[in-house]
Amino acid sequence: MNIYLLRLLFTLMFLFLTYESWKHILNHTGPWENGNAAAWCMWGSYSAISFIGIIRPLKMLPIVLFEIVYKTAWLFVVAYPLWMKNELIGSSAEGMARVFIWVVFPIVAMPWRYFFRMHLLGKKTA
Repeated sequence: MNIYLLRLLFTLMFLFLTYESWKHILNHTGPWENGNAAAWCMWGSYSAISFIGIIRPLKMLPIVLFEIVYKTAWLFVVAYPLWMKNELIGSSAEGMARVFIWVVFPIVAMPWRYFFRMHLLGKKTA
């Protein structure tokens, strides 16, 4: 298992999400739309929690799984149907699809065997 790859993943999440999410949250003016506010606050919280992942990457694997699931779901539910109809390029979903396609990196970085053994089966490593 490559701990350094996981630490890199958490560092990138921390750096990119912290800047973008908290800049948006702190500079927002006017009333928030509920869903939009929830998404930005989730990403801001996610960025703060990812700092723990830099220090303790194996303890924070569920947050990596969360990232993989929500981004993959969004790509299949939103981006893929638009792409199939040749409507993704130029749509409001295009920018997010461009960012979410990088979900491949957490999928590769995730130590799947360790995750299943520790988090699903509850077995301790020797």
